[in-house]
Formats: sequence, C-alpha cells, structure tokens
Amino acid sequence: MSMTKIPLLCIFFLLHICIYSGESRPPFACDPRNGMTKNLPFCQVSLHIRDRVKDLIGRLTLQEKIRSLVNNAAPVERLGIRGYEWWSEALHGVSDTGPGVKFGGQFPGATSFPQVILTAASFNASLWEEIGKVVSDEARAMYNGGVAGLTYWSPNVNIFRDPRWGRGQETPGEDPALASRYATSYVRGLQGTGPGNRLKVAACCKHYTAYDLDIWNGVDRFHFDARVSKQDLEDTYNVPFKACVMEGRVASVMCSYNEVNGKPTCADPSLLRGTIRGQWHLNGYIVSDCDSVEVLFKHQRYTDTPEDAVAASIKAGLDLDCGPYLAIYTNAAVRSGKLTEADVNAALSNLLMVQMRLGMFDGSRQPYGYLGPRDVCTPAHQQLALEAARQGIVLLQNRGRSLPLSTRRHRIVAVIGPNSDVTVTMRGNYAGVACGYTTPVQGIARYVKTIHQEGCFGVACNNNRQFGKAEGAARQADATILVMGLDQSIEAEARDRVGLLLPGHQQELVSRVAKASRGPVVLVIMSGGPIDVTFAKNDPKIGAIMWVGYPGQAGGTAIADVLFGTTNPGGKLPNTWYPQNYLSKVPMTRMDMRADPARGYPGRTYRFYKGPVVFPFGYGLSYTSFRPTLAHAPTTISIPLTTLKTFKNTTMLSHGVRVTHTKCDSLISSIHIDVENIGDMDGTHTLMIFATLPVGKHAPEKQLVAFEKVHIVAKSQKRVRIDIDACKHLSMADNNGIRRIPLGEHSLHIGDDIKHSISFITSMEEVKV
Repeated sequence: MSMTKIPLLCIFFLLHICIYSGESRPPFACDPRNGMTKNLPFCQVSLHIRDRVKDLIGRLTLQEKIRSLVNNAAPVERLGIRGYEWWSEALHGVSDTGPGVKFGGQFPGATSFPQVILTAASFNASLWEEIGKVVSDEARAMYNGGVAGLTYWSPNVNIFRDPRWGRGQETPGEDPALASRYATSYVRGLQGTGPGNRLKVAACCKHYTAYDLDIWNGVDRFHFDARVSKQDLEDTYNVPFKACVMEGRVASVMCSYNEVNGKPTCADPSLLRGTIRGQWHLNGYIVSDCDSVEVLFKHQRYTDTPEDAVAASIKAGLDLDCGPYLAIYTNAAVRSGKLTEADVNAALSNLLMVQMRLGMFDGSRQPYGYLGPRDVCTPAHQQLALEAARQGIVLLQNRGRSLPLSTRRHRIVAVIGPNSDVTVTMRGNYAGVACGYTTPVQGIARYVKTIHQEGCFGVACNNNRQFGKAEGAARQADATILVMGLDQSIEAEARDRVGLLLPGHQQELVSRVAKASRGPVVLVIMSGGPIDVTFAKNDPKIGAIMWVGYPGQAGGTAIADVLFGTTNPGGKLPNTWYPQNYLSKVPMTRMDMRADPARGYPGRTYRFYKGPVVFPFGYGLSYTSFRPTLAHAPTTISIPLTTLKTFKNTTMLSHGVRVTHTKCDSLISSIHIDVENIGDMDGTHTLMIFATLPVGKHAPEKQLVAFEKVHIVAKSQKRVRIDIDACKHLSMADNNGIRRIPLGEHSLHIGDDIKHSISFITSMEEVKV
C-alpha cells in the first residue's frame, strides 16, 4: 500500500480536528481560500448548527434545494458547496456496493469483517462496537482521500423471521433483543460517542419496517403488502429500529420498499413522522430505499401521479430520495400546490444538520482529518477481523470429542467441498474489496499437510462426477474436513431460498466422503441462513459439525484455529435451524409471529414456535464446560404507578401495567451469576437469560432478556452482573400494540438448569394522586 505522504498531526486537539496532508479532497464547503463564502454565517463554526442551517437554506433557490434532496446531490457552486453522494455502505466493512465509495490507488481495499449474522453469533457487544470504530476509521480515511462519503447506510436490523430470506445474512438474527443490542453497539462504534452532537460518520438503520421478503412464489418486495398486527409491530419488527434511534442515537433511518397494512412505508406519516420522529425523536434524516418513491407510484399504484408520490413521501416525513424522483418531480409538486416550499425546507434542514454535525461545512478543519491510507487495512484491523470470525464460529456437534484435531495424530487432512478454497464467498454480500484472504484450505495447511479436492464445481453441485477423487482423498487422510454450504448464487438480495437443504448433490458428497474416510469427519457449513443437516447429525461417521457463516477475509485462519484447538469455540446460533418440512406450513408472505394452531400455522422463531428443530436459537458447544450458579437476584419487584386511574381500574391492571404508566428508570434490577469453567481449557461463555412471562394467550414461549460474554480460565470462575430493564425486557405488547408489564410471576431461565422467579406487584402508596 502506497504511503508516499505521511499524515501529520496538527493543533486542534480539543476538537479532534486535524488535517490529512496526503492527496486529500478539497473542503466540501466553506473553503477558507474562498473569500466569497468563508465569512458567511453558515460557515461560522462558532454559531449553533441550527442557525447555520437556517442561514444556508435562506440563501438557496427552490431548485437548488430540490437538487439536494436526492442521493447524488448537485453542487451549489455560487456558494462554494460541492456535490455529494449520500449513498455509501458499511455493513461489515467499507463497501463499494453504493456509488459513494471507490477502491483503487492509495486505497486498494478495506478490512472485510465477517458477515453480520456470524458476528452476531459472538453475542459480544463490545466486539460489535469495536468493529464499528474500525470501519469508521477506515471510512474517514477514505473520505479524506477523496474516495468515500461520510453517510453509510448500515446496519441492516430487520428481524430474520423466515429462514429462506436471502438477506437474512445481513442481519443480527431473529431475536429483537439481540438485534437491538447489535444495532446500538455498531451504530455507536460508527458514529462515535464523543462530547457534543458531532458525528464521526452517519450510520443508518434499515429497512423500516417489516421487510424480510425479496421474492417468493411470484411475490416480490416491490409489490408485497406486509399485513402486520399492531402487537407484532411493537414487540418484534420495530424493536431494533426503536433501539437504534433512542439508544444508539442513529443519524438516519431508511424506509423499505414494501407496504405495511396497505401503505408504502416511505409514504406513511404514522410510521415516519408519527413514530420515528414523534415518538422516538430521531435526530437525523429519513432516506428511501433506492427508487422507493418511484416504486410506490409505478409498482404499487399508491398515487395517481409522480408528483403525488413525491408529495406524499415528503409530507410523510421522507427527507432524502435514493433515486431521481424528488429531483425530477418536486418542483411541479410545489407549483401545483401539493407541496409547499416549507415542506422542502424541513426535509433539507434534516439533511444539512447531519452534514454539519459531520463537519462538512467546517472548511479545511476536518474532524479526524489525520486519518489516511496508513489507517486502512492495518495489522490491528485485520487482527480484529480474524478475532471476530473466531468468536462467531458455532460448534454444533462434537460426537466423541472429534474436535479439536491433533497435529500429531492428524498429520494429513483431506479438505473437500465447493467452499473449501473460496475467497469472495467468505465476504457475504454488501462487501468491499478485502485487504487479502486466507481460504479454508490455506488456513488448515498452516497446521498440517493437506489433500485438497473440491468434489463438485460450485455450491450448486450439479453432478457427482468428481466424487470419486474426493472419496480417494478421504481414504488417504488421517482426518477429513468437508467445507460445504451456500453462496450468493443461492441466498442474496433479490434471491430468497426455495428450501433449507444443501444444494444439488452436496448431501450425497458429504455422505459418500464420510463413508470413505478412515479418520474423523468434520462438516463445516458456510452459509448465512440455516440449513437442515439432519442427515449429518444422524450419520455416525460425521463426528463434528461447525457453522462458520460467511467469515470474512480471515475466515480460513479462524476455521483452522477452531479445528485445531488454538481457539476454543464460543459462538451461539442467532437464529433457529428448522427442518425442511417447516417450510410447507409457513408462507413467506404470512407475517404473524404467533402460532395459529387452528389453521396449522406453527409460528415464527424460538419465541413462538414450539415444533421440532435441527438446532435451536442460542445453541453452541465448547471444548470445555461451564456451570452457572445464581448468586443474587430479586424475588419481588414493585411497580410504581404514575396515575391513580390505572390503579383503580382492576381490569386494566389484569392485562399488566403500561410502561408509560410507570417509572421505568426505577425498574432496572441487577442479577449476579457466578460462572465456573469446570473443564480443562480456557474459554468464553455467553451467559444468556431468558424470561417466561405470566401465562397469557399471546405471550412468547420465552424471550431473551439479556446476555453477556465472559472469558474464564480453566478451573476458575467469574461473577457476572447483568442489569435487566423490566420495561424493555419483561414486558410484551398487547393486541393493540401497547407495551405492558404483566403482573404476577416471571420466570428467568439461566442456562439449562437454573430457574428463578420474580413477582411483579403494584402498591397504592406509590401512586401519585
């Protein structure tokens, strides 16, 4: 990587403002060399951002304002403002999926972390935030070099509701609590948590809301009307977005293509103005998924004219269009009275506020301006990518302690399968150009001698002509590793899966090679979504099964480290692995989370589905054993009521206490748990606490309320404190979408054996009259 010019530290330490001395971009606006603009109020950093925005808007013509409402915003040359591309992506590393990022020259690549679904399996919030910090360092460095933007439309926090969804790989999984904590952690890492209202980069939580179908059985995302109950919207689909805005303080939310209950999300004032801004108080902008405004007119026929589509979207609360529609039709919408210039000003104000918080109107005094090419693909960043992959890998089966392998006993290892020597497959989708790759066979070859056979060409595995060579390799080896699974040809954006089995002849390859092998057989699954590998669980020749997601640029090293015991696996599944026959009972178009036994509908995710599974949510093995013991937890929690009306209405209380009718800040309780590593190997343990709420017709079977990752040396123990927020974690939504804390006995489940009860009561003395 070229570093012909070394970044210099400069004097603005208190503001964290430095200037990168390399071939950086000229100032976006307010260039101190421009005598015409440098003294204008919108360029004065001493003024409040709100006043600077107001001044700038007052200087713009209507057409200049309108051309700023699209992702490729036009320059305003007379005011010294350059054009800007809002669309950049950073799902798991800086990506060139959007037009805002260009690799090449001094920036040939960026650190490629594991796909989100695998990183989520680490259940490590501090890791997620650290990844966000690294990604934003590299994003800022590339911005300073003139090849990236500062607005990144990541993360994807949709709930992975259906195992067929091609984009489930981009998400943190099926659980709202897990998705929420991932979202807030990653957003904080990206945006920074320094003083004031400034932003390192601007993150974006997408796709709001109830979006988890791309194309299934002739129905695509552009024509899909997601029929969602108020209850499911409140306690499942909207939960991560609410956390993004209220806890993560995200700077942007993206509305989705689909309709929700008959209205396109990008034109629904209840979802946008009412919820995101009104209830959650978004400090930032709302952007459409690309061409959504056009979609709601052309495909969904929601409006009669393009001007109506533009007017409906902006009035609903949309600020930025990823696409040209607002640039083309807003002027006519204003002239015809469907919009006012004040509506345009309000949208533009939200955009300019974010740009000013990013420092884009601060001239050459750029925050993080010291970052440059040497801060991308650093050894530390690449080590973090490796560590993320190690922490996410899930050991699903280890019959007879087949793993870890021994370099002494397993000196020759056969490495077989269509994913055994892949590079870009390990990135998943929405990825950039990686710093470099270590494939699975390369990683294993660092430990032992390998015999490599793909067995079939590509994951489609359309024929078995090469199986004989694979069987031959297995017969010669001391152990056999089969690296199978999926890639973006099977699951991706605009490509939902049709089944849960391994594609093509992969299952046959696994079974034949396992039968031929003279040593232990390990099945390694590379995929985003779950796969029904019941056949492998039942095959006595297959000793171990590992799921490695899409493990990123260092995936091969991480896989090998787990196989040979350099790393003790500690990942847990972030979604349920269903059997193939589950699909016949659940149309992708049915959004109900809760089961409907009368109609043969089994429900969705571990929270509401009680049927058979291949592997359950939260499952994952280790090379050691952990034993949790409850040290301290409350047995009774009294809920203070804030209205006398609620206390007197026994019917209302029988359904639980509204979280808006109590003091949530006083309902955070600490639970102390001792976790002992009773095995012979150091390891990390994910301590999960689930809750079963008092019996109710629509209550989840159980729900994750908290988790914590802890590293414990062999034969030692640590005490872990976990705080539980009753309003957030021990509540549920009623049929009207009102969140309540049920009264009565709540059961907490810690590990497989510990059950603790907490009684929730109310007291008249706590009511304010």
